[in-house]
Amino acid sequence: MISIVGVSKNFPADDRAVAALRAVDLEVNRGEFFVLLGPSGSGKTTLLRSVAGLEKPDEGAISLDGKVVYSRPQGLCVPPEERQVGMVFQSYAIWPHLTVAENIGLVLRHGRLRLSKKEAAERIRHSLSLVQLQEFETRSARLLSGGQQQRVALARALAINPALVLMDEPLSNLDARLREEVRTNIKKLAGQIGMTVLYVTHDQIEAMVLADRIAVMAHGEILQVGKPAELYRHPASAVVAEFFGSINWIRGTARGNNSIETEVGPLSIADSYHCHGSVIVGVRPEDVRLRRSSNENENQVEGKVTSSVFLGDQIVSEVNVRGKTLIAKGSPDEGELSKTVSVYLPKERLVVFPDSGPDNLLS
Repeated sequence: MISIVGVSKNFPADDRAVAALRAVDLEVNRGEFFVLLGPSGSGKTTLLRSVAGLEKPDEGAISLDGKVVYSRPQGLCVPPEERQVGMVFQSYAIWPHLTVAENIGLVLRHGRLRLSKKEAAERIRHSLSLVQLQEFETRSARLLSGGQQQRVALARALAINPALVLMDEPLSNLDARLREEVRTNIKKLAGQIGMTVLYVTHDQIEAMVLADRIAVMAHGEILQVGKPAELYRHPASAVVAEFFGSINWIRGTARGNNSIETEVGPLSIADSYHCHGSVIVGVRPEDVRLRRSSNENENQVEGKVTSSVFLGDQIVSEVNVRGKTLIAKGSPDEGELSKTVSVYLPKERLVVFPDSGPDNLLS
């Protein structure tokens, strides 16, 4: 559905050029909900706008549904209105002085389609029914809540029957509870009508909830592409692991034979890792097992609980192990822990990467 090959984009800054995209390659399948995930300045919005035709890359080629819409070698750049894509912006771009129907009708009556009044009315009713706003057709846009405005923006994008819908952080202006509700509706709608979605966000939870696959971006490059569980459990680098959820980092030195001498003591690792010299070992907080006592023979160290916070469905604890603070998440059903605990770090849950210093991580 989307084919991106060698796309680069530079922006001028003072007396130099800043690389927003660096020879990006990406394939998105038809009917896929694909998320571009990364921090501010990673290039994800520039890539989305390049697909939409709102930015013109400096190099590379972009094809949508088998049709080339941008090619530097061919000197081709198809205008945005001819790319048959729907776009939902972060700001929604809703005209407050118009009704809901008029907001949607503008793109149908005066855009590329130039539909008749009757045809436009049918499209408006259908698109509003998709987002469950069929009773809001005559309501003034200024009377809509944030969530309703977001759904109107989505209905407007769907009204042109696009082959592809592009979404640029469309939920960032909503409060936490409404954001959770609306993203569930978007995911359900995408599955119901089989639409292809390219979605930009900096929120890894939002990405995991919505995506079939995710591309993690940083500094204008794609670091890793995969399903949410794959990226979470098998990150290709420390940067991906750090950005894709909370993680504890432990520095150490690989000694061979799947053994690492770390700042919390010796640890055994899975035999799939082949690191040597200085390394960093990562373990997710939910994988740090705290027990009053343990019968494990390896990867067990002694620690002291310095603080615990009850969050309803889990308890988050800080544990001091040889001067190193580890974050652990456990179930309230496990009962209250004593100050001194056994800390077990399962080797199959550890990730290991070469240690290139603090700059290796996003934080």
